[in-house]
Amino acid sequence: MNPPPYETWPGLTTARERFNRQMRFQSFDRLFHWEFGYWDECFRDWPMFRDNGVRSNREAEIFLGFDRLGLWESNLWMSPPFAEEIISEQGGTRIIRNADGLLAEVPADGHDTIPHFLKASVETPDDWRRIKEERFRRDDPARKTDVGSVRAAHPADRNYPLGVYCGSMIGKVRDMLTFEGLAYACEDYPEMVEDMVETCCVMAEDCLDQVLPAMDFDFAWGWEDICFKNGPLVSPDFFRGVVVPRYKRIRKKLAAAGIDIWFTDCDGDLRPLLPDLLDCGINCLFPHEVNGSGPPTDLLDKYPGELRIMGGFDKMALGAGREAIRQNMENLAPWVERGGFIPFCDHRCPPNVNPDDYLYYLDLKRRMFGIG
Repeated sequence: MNPPPYETWPGLTTARERFNRQMRFQSFDRLFHWEFGYWDECFRDWPMFRDNGVRSNREAEIFLGFDRLGLWESNLWMSPPFAEEIISEQGGTRIIRNADGLLAEVPADGHDTIPHFLKASVETPDDWRRIKEERFRRDDPARKTDVGSVRAAHPADRNYPLGVYCGSMIGKVRDMLTFEGLAYACEDYPEMVEDMVETCCVMAEDCLDQVLPAMDFDFAWGWEDICFKNGPLVSPDFFRGVVVPRYKRIRKKLAAAGIDIWFTDCDGDLRPLLPDLLDCGINCLFPHEVNGSGPPTDLLDKYPGELRIMGGFDKMALGAGREAIRQNMENLAPWVERGGFIPFCDHRCPPNVNPDDYLYYLDLKRRMFGIG
């Protein structure tokens, strides 16, 4: 790989101290500079990536000089996963079985898109009992964390923030059931769905019990992709009654370890669930899609000193040219300066963004929120 076009922004503190101070509304030297990543097409089509051999989000972070954000995770899901396989191929589409056991229709050329799911891996309580026995064993040796290796990889004197993964209570359950399947199962098999949520919680608790006593994490993180542009896929009552109690159990473990920043990755409009998320300890939104949950500034004003946001820079503005980029960045500036808000593209950056405009966006962010 050729030398990157950008060095890491100069600063007065380490990235770790910067992140921790910014996310706790304390004074900070400059913005913690990070981006969520890019569609695969960007690595193929953008000259700055293609011509320099940049093929992954991690390579892009190094190439563009971003601050490092450490995300540690263990296997809290199926063990073993299903074998991925191509079932059939015809007319430009493939039928595949994915690692969660679902049958899905995808483009044969492999370009990024949301799969069309044809059959869920769990449709009845009998399906769930079988998969739980086969793939969610608490005594599975694969669930054992080599804490020594984790400590060696992320030493106590590291200069970057490190987060511990707390899993997914209902988002991954949706992955097994599908969108429609989750809606039906909540009505037809509520006990099964609650047991699936409980199993996800226990997997997370078992992992946290292994690593929290031995590691000094700066924050917690998780994944709950359970909203779309019109709101949550599950009712707030279901979320409050089934999901929140499990998250509160996890919060007790995090609090005992001194971890008070917790973000979850959820797209779409999660505003109906936000009071419950805050109640169970999840106090940071990521990547906060503007066209789902509205301008990040609105929620930061509604929950001052309590809510944090990572993301929230409108991908539509990013693809609309430099004037739109400048206006959006200037609109966000006062909230960046208050702390608790790290702006970046509100999902993976799409390939329709002009790469020269993207570099303008990075330069503008440095001029406004960097040092010198």
